[in-house]
Amino acid sequence: MGKAHIVKKPGADLSEDEVISFCRTLMANFKVPREVEFLAALPRNPSGKVLKRVLRGES
Repeated sequence: MGKAHIVKKPGADLSEDEVISFCRTLMANFKVPREVEFLAALPRNPSGKVLKRVLRGES
């Protein structure tokens, strides 16, 4: 099951349904995220890389 983690621009009005609908127009069905989570910022390590383990909930 796929999940999208999204950081919205300030003042942007975006819903989970809008993201999923947009993805359906561009992606194959099995690649479309089933869930969308909006975050204030993506977790990053000191060198700036996104910490995917933290997003997945792993330690």
